[in-house]
Parts: sequence; structure tokens; C-alpha cells
Amino acid sequence: PTSHTAILAREKSIVAIVGAAAAKDLVDGQTVIVDAAKGVVTVDPTEDERAQAQNRADARAAAASAPLTPGALKDGSAVPLLANLGKPGGAAEAVELGAEGVGLFRTEFLFLSATQAPTVDEQTASYTELLKSFPGKKVVVRALDAGADKPLAFLNDAHEDNPALGLRGLRALRASEDILREQLTALANADAATDADLWVMAPMVATVEEADYFVALAKEYGIKTAGVMVEVPSSAIQAKRILQIADFASIGTNDLTQYTLAADRLLGSVASYQDPWHPAVLELIKMTADGGKTNGKPVGICGEAAADPLLAVVLVGLGATTLSMAPTALADVRASLLQYTREDAERIAAAALAADDAASARSAAQAAAENLAG
Repeated sequence: PTSHTAILAREKSIVAIVGAAAAKDLVDGQTVIVDAAKGVVTVDPTEDERAQAQNRADARAAAASAPLTPGALKDGSAVPLLANLGKPGGAAEAVELGAEGVGLFRTEFLFLSATQAPTVDEQTASYTELLKSFPGKKVVVRALDAGADKPLAFLNDAHEDNPALGLRGLRALRASEDILREQLTALANADAATDADLWVMAPMVATVEEADYFVALAKEYGIKTAGVMVEVPSSAIQAKRILQIADFASIGTNDLTQYTLAADRLLGSVASYQDPWHPAVLELIKMTADGGKTNGKPVGICGEAAADPLLAVVLVGLGATTLSMAPTALADVRASLLQYTREDAERIAAAALAADDAASARSAAQAAAENLAG
């Protein structure tokens, strides 16, 4: 569910379910209902099931055509809805689909196809192009996140038996600090040339000391708002201390789920563990949000979990202040949030937290949501 194939499908609004082993038993001509929200494929549905599915499809179409309004709950509480982007060229579509800014800009595109790090001027041009698309709006840029499934020969070419637990993210940048310093220089240059609200965050922060290192270095280059990504359980557990230092935190639910449940997100044999609905993951999200509340700092979600309309409500109920997702998911999430007050969201989140596993958490949240809607 968090593989690159699944992420691309979501970005293109292709309804998909992964890990459906029984799909091989389907035959040509059979009718199926693919319910990605519930993770269920219904074979040979009844007329009633087909009607229900059509009603949901119609509701989605209505949400997509609804007026673009800022993200908010039923009671008017603001929940800014932001876009996850991988290239500056995606900015126009994100704005058209209602993005109120950027919650995650992945800078890897500049580095992955290169044999050496791009120059400061090359980076400045790309970041400037991005920031110009969002005048006066928040744009959160993630420092280079390389390693694991995104190796770079000029950053870390040493063999690692388990690269997901190796020299990746901020660890790799510290080992090649000149690359980080050049990236911060380029970001500061782009910030000076535009009027977007630039925020910069470090990937794979695991300790208080790492947060202190990155924030201090970013401030040295004139970055006004410097934060961290929470993808490792240790940073969620120490969120109150980390957010005394960092200006904000953004939770990457894909990696946080991977590390919490010790299940490689690229390994199909353990894909069933890769579910952000698991109460252990939700508990860590709540701990991070609580750390933000204690310090008066915002805590956003930029992992794929934010694109799930019901889970988005749960995340807000846990204390998330913003949600960032593939632009194509914005309409569904906006419509979902408008059905519930903040108190409702907190009740739905509490129901999910009280469950024992991911499937039960989803079911409990669904039941609570239906009860409140009814």
C-alpha cells in the first residue's frame, strides 16, 4: 500500500488494492466492486451492493466538482489541506485541485538521475520555480532524503545489508555535510527571490541531538522555519523535547508504520503489516501531536495516510494541524472533514485507538463515524 506503484496509482486517481492474492481466481466477464477505502474486492455483487457502490462513486464525483474551499471541519475549525509534490511542474495542477500550499516537496528528483550533486544554481532555479507557484502560501521542502530504496553513489556507495536501518536521510547528509549546506544555500536563495512561506525539514530524525543539529544549521543559512520529519518511533516518543527545538514536525506515516511494525515497506511478504491504521502507529501520532500542543508548535501529516478520507478525520482527532497528500485526494478528504466537528473527530479517533489491530481500528472508526453521522 505504500510502494511506489501504489503511490503513483493514487496520484493518478486509479482505484487500487494491493496484496489481493485471490485476484488470480477471477475470470473474464466477472463483475467486481473494488473498494479501496475499505480494502475489499466484492466478486459478483448483488444489485443492492452495486447500487451502494454507484452511490459512493456519485458522491465522490460530487465532491470533486464542489467549490474549492479551505479545508475545515463541520464546526469551522480550519484544517489546511496541502499537496505532496515531487517536481515543480506539478504545482499548477495542485493549485487547480485546491491545494492550500505544499506539505511535502521531495527534492530527490534533482539528485536521483545525477552522477554528482546538482549545483547551487541548478537547485536554486528549481526551488524558485516551485515557490513562485505559491505566493504567500506555505511550502514545506524536505531536505534530500536518500538511502535505502533511493541510493546515491555520490552520497553513500557503501554496501549495507539492511539499508532501511542504515545511513539514510539526515544521517547521510551529516556524513556529506557539504551537500546539505549547498541545498540550504539554494533554498535560502529561492526564499529571498520569492514571497512564499518557506519551511524546511530534515528527513529521518531519530534523536533530540539530530533535531538540534539540523535546526541550528538551517538557521545559520537564514531559513526562518526549520523542522523535522517524524518517521522513527524514537522521535515520536521524544516529540515534546524535539519540538522545544524544532519549529514544526511533519509525520511521515509510511516510514513510521514501517519502523513501528518492523516491516519493510518494499517487501510484499509483510505488506499486511504496512497499515497506518494500526493502533501502535496512531498512538505514536498522538504522542507527536501532544508534543506539538505542549510547545505550541504545528504537527502535520505528509504520509499517504492523509489521503484516506476516514483516516484523515482520525488524524485530525489525534491532533494533526494540517494534512498533506497527493493532489487528487484533496476533494475526497475535504468532503470527509466537513461531515464532522472536532469533538466528533476526537471520538472517532478514540474508537480507533482502543482497538487491538489495524482492521479493528478501521472498523471501529467506521462504526463511530456512521453513528455520529446518523
